[in-house]
Amino acid sequence: MKYSDNIAEIALLQPDYLGFIFYEKSSRFFDGTIPELPSHIKKVGVFVNASIEEILEKTKKHGLDLVQLHGEEPPEFCLKLRRLFEERIDEVSSIKEKRLPRFARNDVQIGIIKVFSIKNHFNFDKLQPYELVCDYYLFDTKGKLPGGNGYAFNWEVLKNYPSTKPYFLSGGIGLEEADKLAKFLQKQESQYCHAIDVNSKFEMEPGLKNIALLKKFKHNINPDLKGFENP
Repeated sequence: MKYSDNIAEIALLQPDYLGFIFYEKSSRFFDGTIPELPSHIKKVGVFVNASIEEILEKTKKHGLDLVQLHGEEPPEFCLKLRRLFEERIDEVSSIKEKRLPRFARNDVQIGIIKVFSIKNHFNFDKLQPYELVCDYYLFDTKGKLPGGNGYAFNWEVLKNYPSTKPYFLSGGIGLEEADKLAKFLQKQESQYCHAIDVNSKFEMEPGLKNIALLKKFKHNINPDLKGFENP
């Protein structure tokens, strides 16, 4: 997401997550102010080989709920980031404890999503070092750019998914993939598919989403979803 009015419109569709790209080389680079969102919509900050300091600064400034690491961040980087997030939560909690009973506290750990790019094959052994240092994986299409390449990878690869960690399915998913996606979500390999990440195929320009297409996509995947009537 990039434009305030469009963010507010998309929020009315009640997505679980909205993504904001903090990578200056991206045409979707976000440098604005995120409008107030309903509490159930989680704000995801997307970073590509950013420093720990930058991630912490953006997380605090925008009140991010998750960070998506889209570069070559090693497990050690994820571990350090997780520990710093935990320290911040502990600090906030200690302040709250002075004035709130424990049951009234509502501290939530900031989640970490680690991205892996796939085309026709993938060595799932690469996941093992990240098992204890991130909360989700995201599988995207391998291409020239770190995301936003506009085409899907071969989902058959996920038959070999060895983990129980929830993952985001990403990579060139558009309206024409709705039927294929609905079938995929009925298969065994989708049991840990936590969310569907859509982007470029629903844009009128980078960062500007087409509301009508998104509503139709949601309806096609699950006609029983309330609020997503076919326009």
